[in-house]
Amino acid sequence: MGVDFWQILMNGAVELISPTTAAYALAALGLAIHFGYTGLLNFGQAGFMAIGAYGFAISTLTFQFPVWAAVLVGVGASVVFALILGVPTLRLRADYLSIVTIAAAEILRLIFTTNTFDPVTGSANGLSGYKGSYGDPVTREGAWGFAGLNPFPKGSYGFGPWVMDEYNFFLTIVAWVIVILAALLTWQLMRSPWGRVIKGIREDEDAVRALGKNVYFYKMQSLILGGVFGTLAGMIFILPRAVVPSNYATTLTFFIYTILLLGGAATILGPVVGSIIFWVLLSIVSGFIARAQGAGWLPFLSSVQAGQLRFIIVGVVLMLLVIFRPQGIFGNKKELAFVK
Repeated sequence: MGVDFWQILMNGAVELISPTTAAYALAALGLAIHFGYTGLLNFGQAGFMAIGAYGFAISTLTFQFPVWAAVLVGVGASVVFALILGVPTLRLRADYLSIVTIAAAEILRLIFTTNTFDPVTGSANGLSGYKGSYGDPVTREGAWGFAGLNPFPKGSYGFGPWVMDEYNFFLTIVAWVIVILAALLTWQLMRSPWGRVIKGIREDEDAVRALGKNVYFYKMQSLILGGVFGTLAGMIFILPRAVVPSNYATTLTFFIYTILLLGGAATILGPVVGSIIFWVLLSIVSGFIARAQGAGWLPFLSSVQAGQLRFIIVGVVLMLLVIFRPQGIFGNKKELAFVK
């Protein structure tokens, strides 16, 4: 059995516009606001994504909220989470925030995993069935949830490797529209006086404080805004799949940081392009390794080891990029605080 390189490339091309790629791009854009522009070391973006995912799913399944209300619940919960994280830490050194955020995100994941709240959270098995239904195929009577908002009739849409059903076509459009709107909002904010203060805090918060600015207040606003982006990303992330607590481990935040540094920490396009490159590269490498092992090219590796090899290869490639271009693809080295 040989290796079908064309099929591997086509599978990688699917990730160019997948909702998962959009979700990671949006989460990385939130981290760009935190780390790239404000200098906040948030290692708990997975926690914000989990809040968005569970807030949306629980609101839909347990309380039968409409989509707009479920989104508001998730966003509101993320604001509260940001306040809980920020109030005791943002007046202190940056490393305190990193410790608190990584611990808080893991605590959240364990709460969602515990059997105590199994009727609501689904425990380790997670939740499903919140995507909704189209209702009657003609009148759409009984339609509900996100699927009930879909204006496209049943069928296949797209071309080439990007052919999908009506649900995924609608989800892909909505996901990338949200990413574009979030990118435009961030671009406009960073060109405003608020954005200039934020970047000043990253460079020298004592100087900004000396100018009479409330540094703590601006940091809190940045933490909330980037967290809301992560929450919306968590909602997009679960719409093609079930909510499973194991998806929100610390490695999720590290993947998002990899995407951010790949594209450029203090940029708008960087998180988007970084997410596309990351997922396309990961898909191609994964497909090649799986088929190479099936063809007997890697007899010295077990199936488990072969699955982990993809992360090693991608990690080495990204490590080389960070070494030789630490500012990322679109970044400006002058704006990368940790290489100064």
